Amino acid sequence: MFTTGSKWFFGLGAVSFVLAVVYGYSTGGDRLGPVTAGYWGAVGDHLGYALLVSIGVAATFLGITSLMSRDANPASRAELAGTDEAPPAVAPAHLAYWPVVGAFGATLVVLGLAISNVLFMVGWFVLLGVGIEWMVLAWSDRATGDPEVNQAIRTRMMAPFEVPLAGFLVVAGTVLAFSRILLTSSELGAVIVATFLGVAILTIGILLALRPKLSAGIVAGILSLAALAVITSGVIAASRGERTIEPHEEEEHSDEGTGLSPYVPEGTDAATTTTVAEGEG
Repeated sequence: MFTTGSKWFFGLGAVSFVLAVVYGYSTGGDRLGPVTAGYWGAVGDHLGYALLVSIGVAATFLGITSLMSRDANPASRAELAGTDEAPPAVAPAHLAYWPVVGAFGATLVVLGLAISNVLFMVGWFVLLGVGIEWMVLAWSDRATGDPEVNQAIRTRMMAPFEVPLAGFLVVAGTVLAFSRILLTSSELGAVIVATFLGVAILTIGILLALRPKLSAGIVAGILSLAALAVITSGVIAASRGERTIEPHEEEEHSDEGTGLSPYVPEGTDAATTTTVAEGEG
């Protein structure tokens, strides 16, 4: 039996998929492209089509999760477990940083409207990730009456996806931001910026290693500020554009000093050739 939350999410997913197909055909899609995600034909405008399909996939995933967790309803979970008592309500196991990350994703969406479509899409994917993470956190905090068990349930469910994805995003985002900063700087400025960034990263790593007992909140705050500084610098550098790189001039080769005599066609007077050559010189 479908729960209230799962019905809403499944409905949102179905509407998003239908809108993606309609949008694909209305923006130049042909044959079965919008229906097969571009496998058999064109999908039209890639940005809008990908955005609608992403919303549909995320909503479907949330609907399945809501259905499996029974909307995190203690009474329903107790009924499925065959017990008469519902698990007691408990306070959240820890603070959630997802509102801050969601605000950051919304900022990327707004900046993407003015700077580039890539930044716009990144912001939407950040918002989708925040929605999934926040929903799973809210569900796991009410799974049982033990906060430690709730945290273990959430970690077991999300860690296989979070760890590799977070590593990829951190590395890719850092490399992309650093490349934009170096490309917009002068030759000497790029060397100075690269040296400063290397020293800053090494200093932060040393400080965290010397203080192993720092709370998770302080570490998360430091890393969040560092990530915000890197991404902000990358966005500013990308808006400025790359510096002008002048092409290298090709070296001109001359026959002088090679000991080779100029080519004289047959039937041509040597004196005439010498006169022409002197005139060209």
